[in-house]
Amino acid sequence: MTAVHHRTADIDGLRVFYREAGPEDAPVLLLLHGYPTSSHMFRHLIPALAGPYRLIAPDHIGFGRSSAPDTDEFDYTFDALADVTRKLLAVLGVRRYGIYVQDYGAPIGWRLALADPEAVIGVVTQNGNAYDAGFTPDFWAPVWAYGRDSGPENEERLRPALGREAVEWQYTHGVPDPSLVAPDAWEHDLALLGRPGVDRAQLALFADYSSNPPLYPAVHAWLRSSGVPVLAVWGRNDEIFGPAGAEAFRRDAPDAEVLLLDGGHFLLESHLDEVADAVLRFRPRLLAGRHATDT
Repeated sequence: MTAVHHRTADIDGLRVFYREAGPEDAPVLLLLHGYPTSSHMFRHLIPALAGPYRLIAPDHIGFGRSSAPDTDEFDYTFDALADVTRKLLAVLGVRRYGIYVQDYGAPIGWRLALADPEAVIGVVTQNGNAYDAGFTPDFWAPVWAYGRDSGPENEERLRPALGREAVEWQYTHGVPDPSLVAPDAWEHDLALLGRPGVDRAQLALFADYSSNPPLYPAVHAWLRSSGVPVLAVWGRNDEIFGPAGAEAFRRDAPDAEVLLLDGGHFLLESHLDEVADAVLRFRPRLLAGRHATDT
């Protein structure tokens, strides 16, 4: 049985929960989760990758088992979440690492790369967007509206995204056989979303999501200049970030491997083995990226 450690770190007075596994001398893969989940989404992937990789999977502030301060005590922006993650890596002594990004994890990962371009040695993106082509217009329309005006009317349109029906849908849409998706996944998320004040935190992040697309040109420039290896493994039926978002990585990373699987947004719930195999095959390219940064 793979040893997976469940730890906490104090970052500026905030409790950051993280899962960790694998040898200390293995290449680090930082697992960055999306909305509305936590490092719980990687609970099966971590044992499958530990050994060849050292895995570090934090819960973002406001998610999972990490602190969820009120919005008047913490600035819920993607800049702030990335800053906490950067400080966690410093506490753990991690200087170079690959990123595995999904959903919200992507804009956090891109900020880490732009702040320290030499630190990130490779990218695995699993339904983690970096291109306008990836946005599914109908899904994102209320998010963009809330970013422009967070008044009561637009908030009312977004609040259902915090509820049971929407959270369950994120797990089951696009999955040919939804019985493969364990209900434990969305029940876990719903329980933690129900903590006092978390609704306001999540609404603040909805409002801040509009800050992410303006970063994309800088991300594209980093992909081109760094030449970091890229693996885009994607649920082709995702109605949040469509498959065009995966294919788009080839524009700036011509050697990117793009793998479209017959699943949805939370691909690990239905296609764990295929994703794990792809990430294990990616390891030599990540190692090449690590050695390139050492020179």
